[in-house]
Amino acid sequence: MRNWKITGIIATLLIIVSIPLYMLKQQYLRPAEMPNAAAEFVGSKKCAECHKTEYDRWRGSHHDLAMDEANESTVLGDFDNAVFEYFGTTSRFYRQDGRFMVYTQGPGGDMGEYEVKYTFGVYPLQQYLIPFPGGRLQCLPITWDVREKRWYHQNPDRPVDPTDWLYWTNAGQNWNGMCAECHSTNLKKDYDLKTDSYQTTWSEIDVSCEACHGPGSYHAKWAELPDMARPAAANYRLAVNTSGMNSREQVELCAPCHSRRAILGDYTHAEPDLMDTMLPSLLNENLYFTDGQILEEVYVYGSFTQSKMYAREVRCSDCHDVHSVKTIEKGNALCLQCHRADVYDTRDHHFHKYSGEKGEPIRAENGEVLFAVGTGAECVQCHMPGRNYMGIDYRPDHSFRIPRPDLSIELGVPNACNRCHQDKSAKWADDHITKWYGPGRRGHYGVVIAEGRRRAAKATDRLRQLAADRLYPVIVRATALSLLGTDVNGAGGPAMELALLDDEALIRRTAVDRLNTANRAKQTKLLAAMLYDPVKAVRIEAARRMAEIPDPGLDEQELARYQAALGEYVAAMEYSGDFAFARYNLGNLYTNLKQPQLAIDHFQAAIRIDGQFYPAKVNLAMLLNQLGRKGETEKLLREVVAAQPDLHEAQYSLGLLLAELKAYEEAADHLEIAAGGMPHRSRVRYNLGLLLQQLNRKTEAEAALLAAIEIEPDNLDYLYAAADHYLKRGLLAKARDIALQMIDRHPNQAIGHDILKFVNDRLPAN
Repeated sequence: MRNWKITGIIATLLIIVSIPLYMLKQQYLRPAEMPNAAAEFVGSKKCAECHKTEYDRWRGSHHDLAMDEANESTVLGDFDNAVFEYFGTTSRFYRQDGRFMVYTQGPGGDMGEYEVKYTFGVYPLQQYLIPFPGGRLQCLPITWDVREKRWYHQNPDRPVDPTDWLYWTNAGQNWNGMCAECHSTNLKKDYDLKTDSYQTTWSEIDVSCEACHGPGSYHAKWAELPDMARPAAANYRLAVNTSGMNSREQVELCAPCHSRRAILGDYTHAEPDLMDTMLPSLLNENLYFTDGQILEEVYVYGSFTQSKMYAREVRCSDCHDVHSVKTIEKGNALCLQCHRADVYDTRDHHFHKYSGEKGEPIRAENGEVLFAVGTGAECVQCHMPGRNYMGIDYRPDHSFRIPRPDLSIELGVPNACNRCHQDKSAKWADDHITKWYGPGRRGHYGVVIAEGRRRAAKATDRLRQLAADRLYPVIVRATALSLLGTDVNGAGGPAMELALLDDEALIRRTAVDRLNTANRAKQTKLLAAMLYDPVKAVRIEAARRMAEIPDPGLDEQELARYQAALGEYVAAMEYSGDFAFARYNLGNLYTNLKQPQLAIDHFQAAIRIDGQFYPAKVNLAMLLNQLGRKGETEKLLREVVAAQPDLHEAQYSLGLLLAELKAYEEAADHLEIAAGGMPHRSRVRYNLGLLLQQLNRKTEAEAALLAAIEIEPDNLDYLYAAADHYLKRGLLAKARDIALQMIDRHPNQAIGHDILKFVNDRLPAN
């Protein structure tokens, strides 16, 4: 009984002592424990109260100066009545009542006066943002070169037409859609599809602490508690767990801004997977060279994920201070953190002179200095060759590849050696590489990607192997899978089905995009399964593809998943509804859903946004043709082929339409252009052959039909057309040869046997 009393007294004391702490915790932390209460952004100054060292490193960084209000301390350009001449137009930069002004060409090319409201970036260039109606901010194309202290134009070679999407007052240079999400914190684009306007907001104008760590209100409340009252809390109540993340997680934390991608919605910091918020670009022909080197402005993620460093769990912070963004070491010392100096920082490895050694700089034929002595001994010069973007912004390739002049010879891609030694050939560079490091360069996935891009006959098997090989980077495998999906014979089918089960969301999404089975029931079943994918980019793609199937016959549960995922897809496209591609996608969706007016509206919106986005014109033309509006169809297709004569799909469509309208001669002209531009498309040759036959151009018709058979020898329609052609010309022996092919390839089809009997009955017996 005595022990019980003591225990009871102690327990009572504990309760009494704990009451103030419990009440204190409730006072500070109750909002964090409410499941529906979202954390709020508190601002970098709040973070600085405890994290001054990190804050001080961040201050003055490229992230801190990513965007700012235009004032005397932030504007670097010359606004003291400076003038800039550009193709006969004189622009003037000046101050007026404390404001920064520019007199230049505006909408429609007309001269006007505009106020600069914000600076954009800080080095090596600074751009300026000008407000326009509808909540728009537009990037002025005349830019300040911070290094050279001069104005220059982003398009130095030719003036951009005021109707062009890329003209500075149009959508291609719109801050809200093109730039904002990566230059400010807690960016909410808030584009209104109906009014074509923005109400874009941010919590901080620059890239501050919470851009990476997420909203910090719960963390701040937790940190304000006295030490004794502060409870253990997962990740200190921060939205993003940066302290314990692995290398992939850190790289993907940077990826939403440091990548070429499509955005699926505002970034909330709560997405479980990278592809819940964005869709990374593959190694597409307009973005990357065939070997994966950077071509256009693709930033870092797509390059770095190709590298051996990424595969071996090197992360951004191994080279860059995450707060100042500067490299943590200078020169080769950065690489020598991991790579042995006695092996790699030697003449025996790089075979170049160090800075300070005697020697003349390498010069071009005109005497221009191509590079100075010493640069060839720098690791980054050989392993991170870069390119200039925005005129003067040099950005190194982060795929960390070895110089491969042999690939320059085979694929026409650049290499680090000839980047400096511009007066030498790729063979010269390859000979030196062989002399220094020995013969026998290893194979490269760029060879396979090159074959896939040009649709070489041998590409299918090699693309299939590359897509399935987990030793290659995910972005490379996904690119191979996407190229495999263009195979006209559908040989990639098994690879697509296997890829649907892959651990990587990018592989699964690519497989869903390219999946095309001959059996509609099987296609429906496979896509229905992908509607349950945990990653947003995958399941909404499955919903888009499911919409292509009329009456898919889903059960109640599948139908609910389909409708939910389709709603997500529509929301993602409407979020990007200020871009032509999104309105084009919505036009295609509503075409498949048999809602033609909605489809027409979105196609027309895509054309208004970008008059040179020809896929929208072509698909609108196809829809109008289905609706019997052939005059409008013809007008659209003629506009496309006039502006883009090498757009062979449009030539093909116009040829078919003109044939339908009985303008046979002109139709044949367009089909011949299409056939020449799409040599892999058997159907084009087939249609051309039938049309030429009708025009009594017999020899040309025969050649076209035989070309179709050569591309697709098992196609019964093509074989029948050729046999019929020979029968009509009385060439019975040739008709018999085709009939034998029909029987050999389709023994169960009566047509081949019937033609053979018809011919044999008329040919003299041997």
